[in-house]
Amino acid sequence: MDRSDFRRELAQQLRVDSVRASDAGGSGHPTSSMSAADLLAVLLDGHLRLDFERPADPHNDHLIFSKGHASPLLYACLKAAGAIDDEELLTFRKLGSRLEGHPTPVLPWVDVATGSLGQGLPVGVGLALCAQRLDRLPYRVWVLCGDGELSEGSVWEAFDHASHERLDNLTAIVDVNRLGQTGETMHGWDLEVYAQRARAFGWEAIEVAGHDVREIDAAFARARETTGRPTVILARTKKGRGVRDVEDLPDRHGKPLQEPERAVQELGGVRDLRVEVAAPQRAGEPHRFAADGSEPPRFELGEEVATRKAYGQALAALGGAHGDVVALDGEVSNSTYSELFREAHPERYFEMYIAEQQMVAAAVGMQRRGWRPFCSTFAAFLTRAYDFVRMAAVSRADLRLCGSHAGVSIGEDGPSQMGLEDLAAFRAVHGSTVLYPCDAHQTARLVERMAQREGISYLRTHRGATPVIYGPDDDFEIGGSRVVREGDDVTLVGAGVTLHEALAAAERLAGEGVSARVVDLYTVKPADVDTLRAAAAETAGIVTAEDHWRAGGLGDAVLDALTEADATVRVRKLAVDDMPGSGKPAELLREAGIDADAIAAAARELVGAATPT
Repeated sequence: MDRSDFRRELAQQLRVDSVRASDAGGSGHPTSSMSAADLLAVLLDGHLRLDFERPADPHNDHLIFSKGHASPLLYACLKAAGAIDDEELLTFRKLGSRLEGHPTPVLPWVDVATGSLGQGLPVGVGLALCAQRLDRLPYRVWVLCGDGELSEGSVWEAFDHASHERLDNLTAIVDVNRLGQTGETMHGWDLEVYAQRARAFGWEAIEVAGHDVREIDAAFARARETTGRPTVILARTKKGRGVRDVEDLPDRHGKPLQEPERAVQELGGVRDLRVEVAAPQRAGEPHRFAADGSEPPRFELGEEVATRKAYGQALAALGGAHGDVVALDGEVSNSTYSELFREAHPERYFEMYIAEQQMVAAAVGMQRRGWRPFCSTFAAFLTRAYDFVRMAAVSRADLRLCGSHAGVSIGEDGPSQMGLEDLAAFRAVHGSTVLYPCDAHQTARLVERMAQREGISYLRTHRGATPVIYGPDDDFEIGGSRVVREGDDVTLVGAGVTLHEALAAAERLAGEGVSARVVDLYTVKPADVDTLRAAAAETAGIVTAEDHWRAGGLGDAVLDALTEADATVRVRKLAVDDMPGSGKPAELLREAGIDADAIAAAARELVGAATPT
């Protein structure tokens, strides 16, 4: 058969195997897979450059299923390419199978987990940036999108940034099948609407009949030849293509076919075609940046330094010591101080502008290629990207985040800028590490630890300056804490700005004859269970103080640790309860009831001491 006939037959096989896999799993999205089968058949047979036997080859193209619910189609493609066999295909959605309901990197050919719509294209931008500016290799990034997900704002952050960076190695393939989960999409089959928007963002836009393999082939060839801008292929397709019981009909989304055997016969029966996917060009090796052996920053004891500034200094030094460290920022680098990294290592700095979803997604793409990205913005603004962080955990990504300007202690800017949910949010992420330094040296050491840490780590920094209390050679293990003042009567637990308030409270209590132990819980997750267990056993009670909402933060981390230790002790949890306004940092700490006076009062209550008159 000629090339076009083979591709048509391959597309039918992909449809058949999508139906069979969904039937075997008892659930799935076969109709969403069937609409894009011709697109993937042509991509596999002639345009994708990927060695399936060497999935880690840095020269490979990258294929991302942003419409992750079309996983049966992806798995059918893997079978057609010889990466999996038919037996494994039919384990779809079964316990212990690599073929999960939505793709994850459990499969070595899958870069990132998808399924939360609107994420694949932003991650593709990160991989395309990686190819051009970091790896400096000619691999391409292909992203299969659904038309429904083009309602997501993150998709347009990706469109904007890809155009700005002139990512001509990126192609978005939009399966415009018209039907969403509950009805018709916003624009149905109006390809011109999508094309006009893409062109307005500076993309090459190509409209095709999505079941015509010749048109698809020409579009892919044009995308590969386009220079200076990314390409979007808008393919008019029919959901459930090829089976009259489901083709272009509503209310068929996310359901296996009711009569799968008849559908398979209607599609021409089971096939066992194999496609020889082209190997990548292996010219050149990934670029590597030289390390100059920079030393971490040093500070004087007692010196007042903002932890956000120490973060920037430490990150710049880390970039000098390790050529694979990169930095991304959301257009606040002169506040987060990641500008110090930009000044020292401009080729490894990425300005992502005010697009936090795209920032995190780009970092997820970069880490997939072995780079070590650090993302920074205000803690409050990371909430915009929370779903991307959640999905990064599903992707088993190594991601390092820094949220500055946390808590009421930022002062006059008011509650819209105060990160008060961040500790809770990042503690809830699977496998995460949550760090909260109180001084500059501790910040610098923890930045170094983050660079070596697998999984998602989050560092909370403050706007205002705090005194340096640790020396340059002090080390801080993740999962540890530091008893900065010994005491036998009561324990005060703080981190960041409240650690200094706790020290001031302990000094006042000492003058009243109350011996207060002060614990710096700089690792909020995983918390130091042993130190907290000892505090519970050796003192009359524990006071926690945090510049954060009451739910889910440092206080709850202490309670969880005490539960794990099976410890019984009285605990007073001080946190921000009422909506703050603008004011001086000290005023806001006092109003929130988390300053030294409030901590001392809670400690007196626990030990039964009288309030001084």
